Amino acid sequence: MSMDLNSSQLYFNRELSWLQFNSRVLAQALDENLPPLERLKFIAIYGTNLDEFYMIRVAGLKSLYDARIQETGPDKLTPGEQLEEIRNYLHQEHMILESCYNSIVSELYTHGVNIKNYTTLNEQEEEEVKAIFFNEIYPVIIPIAVDATHPFPHLNNLSFGLALTLRDDSNQIKHGLIRIPRVLPRFIQIDHTFVPIDTVVEYFASELFPGFKCIASTPFRVTRNADIEIEEEEADDFLEILQEGLRSRNKGSFIRLELLDGANNDLVQFLLSYLKLDQEDIYSYKSIPLDLGSLWQIVGENSLSHLVLPTFSPKILPPLDSEDIFGAIEKQDILLYHPYDSFDPVVKFISQAAADPDTLAIRMTLYRAGPKSPIVKALIDAVRDGKQVMVLVELKARFDEENNLRWAKLLEEVGAHVVYGIPGLKVHAKIAQVIKRKGKKLQSYVHLATGNYNPSTAKIYTDISYFSAKEAYVKDATNFFHFLTGFSNYTKLDTLYMAPTQIKPKLLRLIEKESRHGKEGHMILKANSLVDQDIIKALYKASQEGCKIDLIIRGICCLKPGIKGVSEHITVHSIIGKYLEHPRIYYFKHAKTRCYIASADLMPRNLIRRVELMTPIGEEHLTQKIIQILMLQLADNNLNWRLQPDGNYVKVPVLGKSINNHKILEEYTNKIHNKSQKETPDYVHRLANRLLKES
Repeated sequence: MSMDLNSSQLYFNRELSWLQFNSRVLAQALDENLPPLERLKFIAIYGTNLDEFYMIRVAGLKSLYDARIQETGPDKLTPGEQLEEIRNYLHQEHMILESCYNSIVSELYTHGVNIKNYTTLNEQEEEEVKAIFFNEIYPVIIPIAVDATHPFPHLNNLSFGLALTLRDDSNQIKHGLIRIPRVLPRFIQIDHTFVPIDTVVEYFASELFPGFKCIASTPFRVTRNADIEIEEEEADDFLEILQEGLRSRNKGSFIRLELLDGANNDLVQFLLSYLKLDQEDIYSYKSIPLDLGSLWQIVGENSLSHLVLPTFSPKILPPLDSEDIFGAIEKQDILLYHPYDSFDPVVKFISQAAADPDTLAIRMTLYRAGPKSPIVKALIDAVRDGKQVMVLVELKARFDEENNLRWAKLLEEVGAHVVYGIPGLKVHAKIAQVIKRKGKKLQSYVHLATGNYNPSTAKIYTDISYFSAKEAYVKDATNFFHFLTGFSNYTKLDTLYMAPTQIKPKLLRLIEKESRHGKEGHMILKANSLVDQDIIKALYKASQEGCKIDLIIRGICCLKPGIKGVSEHITVHSIIGKYLEHPRIYYFKHAKTRCYIASADLMPRNLIRRVELMTPIGEEHLTQKIIQILMLQLADNNLNWRLQPDGNYVKVPVLGKSINNHKILEEYTNKIHNKSQKETPDYVHRLANRLLKES
C-alpha cells in the first residue's frame, strides 16, 4: 500500500528547517581551517539571520499563538509547538555558539587582535578609552529616569542599552536606562584592541546620573515584530501607507529580550514588566556580544584584511572583454556566472544605453538595488537626456523599503515612469530591456537574471545573468512590461514563463514528464528554498517512478529524502561557503529545453503570490555551461552538506580529491583571464568535466 503523500510524516517544518540552515552557517565559523576573521564573519551572519528570523517568522508565530489560531502547515505542528521547538533548538545551540566565539577570540589574540571589556584593559588603554568616552560618547548617549513621573521610554526595534538600579544619598532606589544609539560604534577601537561600548558605558554609568550611585546594571537588547502589514490602496496613497508602515516597524510588539548571564533579577523583572514579555522570551549569553551583527565592525577593519579569505576580483571574459556589449549580444546570447564573471557588463548594459543617442527606451524592475546604485544614476541620466525610462520599483521588498522609496522618488522627480508594484503581488522578477533605433528599424535587447541589480551583493552572491536580442525573448519582455504598467487579464508569455500563472504549472509538467523516463530520468533543481507542497508531492511521485533527483537547496527544505517507497531516489544538498548560493536553476535531462533559470524559489510565496520570471536556455553551449555548474556543485566535497531522513545535515566527506567549487572557480577564472584572448568563456563546463572524470 502506497503512503499518503499528504501525510505529515513526509514534511519537515519550515521554521525548524531554517534553523538547520543557520546552524550550517554557524558550522562555517567552527571551521578552524578558515582565517579567524572569516570565522567571525559567519558568526555575524548567523546573528543577523537570527534577528530577521525573530522579527518576521517568530513574530508571526507569536501572533498566531496569541490569537489562539491553530493554523498548521503540511507538517501539522501548531504555532505553540513550533515556538517551543524553536526555543529548545536555540537554547541547545547556545553552548556551541559561545564555545565557537571564545575559540575565535583566542585565535585572534595570537594575531595581536584583542576583544576586551573595559575592566580588563591595561592602564594606557584605559586612559585612551576614558578620553573617548567623555569626548565622543558621553555627549551622545541618553540617560533616562523611569518612575511615576518619567514613563518607560519607547524602544525601537533592535534597541541596545543598559538597565540600571540607582541609589541616592538618602538610600532611595530608582530605576533608569541608558540608551546607546546606533550612530555610535559597537566597539571602541584602540589600535587592534576592540572594547564593547556597553562595558565602557556600564563602568561610567554613575557619571550620567549625578547624585546617584549605580548599584546594579545589565546590558540588554530588544527585538520587535517588524513585519509590515499594509492594506494596498491607490498608488498615490500607497507611498504614504508604506512610510507609515516603516514607522510602525519600530512600534511592533516585543518578541525577544537578550541579556547577559547573571543579570540582576530585579532589573530583569523590571524590563519584563514594561516590555510585556515572559521569562521564556529571554535569551542569555555568557561572553558573546548581544548584537552579533556588530562583529562586522571588526571583520571589516581594513588593517586586518589578512585575517579573512582573499578577496576575489571578478573578471570580464570574452566576448565582453573586447566587444561593445550590444554588438556582442546581437551576435550571440551571453550567460554570466557571478561573481566569477564580473557584474560590470550588467551595469554597462544600462549605463551605455543611457549615454547612447540611439537609445529610445529603457525598462527594468528594481527589487534590491542597494543604497548606492550606479544603475539608478544611469537611469536618471537617461531621463534627463530625453529617453523614455520605465522602472518598476518594488516598495515591498522587505528591509529594503526605505532604499527603494528613495530611488522611486528620485526617478519620479526627474520624469521617469515609475510603477510601485502590483496590488496583492510582489514583483520579484529580474529583467531589463533596452530599445534602440538601428537604421530604419528598432532593435531590442534584454537582460534576465536570478539576482538583484545590486553591484555590491553581486560580489558575494552567486547568480546568473543572461543577455539576448532574440525576437522571442524581447517580444515577451515588451509584453511583460506592458502587463506591469497597464490593465491586462492576459498574463501568459510565449517563451518566458511568468508567476503566478505559468511557472508552477510548467515545473509540474516538466517534473511529471521527466518521471516517465523512470530510472533513465534525471532532474536537478537548485534553489534557495523548497517549501511548496505540490512541487514536493510531484517530486515524491517522480522518485516512486525511479527517477533520479538531485536537489541543491541552500536554505529551507520541507521535503524528506531517503524514505523507502517515497523518496529513496532523492538526494538533497546544501552548499554553504564563501559565497551565498543564490541562483535558481532547473534541469530536466529529457526535456526539449533542458535548463531554465529563474527569479523564483520553490515556495508558495514565489510561485503563487509574486510576479516572477523563468527563462528557458535554448543555446546548447550555454545549457552545457549551466549543467556543469550544477555537476561541479554536486561533486563538491568541501562545502556540501547532505540532508538526512531525520532532518539533520551531514557534511559530505572528502574522499580522494578535495573539491571546493567556490575556490576552484576563482582559480580557473583567473587562469582563463590571464591566457590568450582566443580562449572561449566555456571554462566552467571544461573544468567540471575534468573534475568529474578525476572523481
